[in-house]
Amino acid sequence: MDNLYDILKFIHIISFVFMATPLFNLIVVNERALMEKGFVYATDRYMENIIRHGALRCYMFQSGVLISGILLLVFGPLGIEALWQNWVILLKTVLLILLMSLLSYVHFGLQPKIEALMAEGKPDAPAPENLSSRLKPYRVRRKRLATFCLFFVITIIILGMQVYSTFSPILILGLIALAALFAWRANRTLIRFGWF
Repeated sequence: MDNLYDILKFIHIISFVFMATPLFNLIVVNERALMEKGFVYATDRYMENIIRHGALRCYMFQSGVLISGILLLVFGPLGIEALWQNWVILLKTVLLILLMSLLSYVHFGLQPKIEALMAEGKPDAPAPENLSSRLKPYRVRRKRLATFCLFFVITIIILGMQVYSTFSPILILGLIALAALFAWRANRTLIRFGWF
């Protein structure tokens, strides 16, 4: 049983590591902003493919976190009742469901609108008039949501470190403030040097 619990912990943590998709999507979008202005079919198609295909991977990693988290409770010392009795686990679960909901909104709501507009562009033809400006509102909203998702992912990590013993409230608030600052910076800059 100890081996099963350790395997579940590994799956839970590695799935969470792979949920860094919002950070890397923000990096891709910010790198795209450095390139040629306007719609460039090959560049924009490549960027959209990275973002669009990342959604399924993210669903799988989120599901891995959810399922392994529940199994950790079932087979671990806290028991399944910790899901509603432990505020840290409850908040982690609520934030994970919120992340899944935001991903669903982006994947099923925003991305199809972006893809419909992208279909107007052709590899060997000039870009349709105003295509970039028509794409912009959807891309800006998606980027904003990726920023919130990154903040939630970091916040869940902060909470996950406290399942068995909590930090002081000041430290929790300080770390969450740093998470917000980092997510904001990832939205606004290329974060070329990792944290900075």
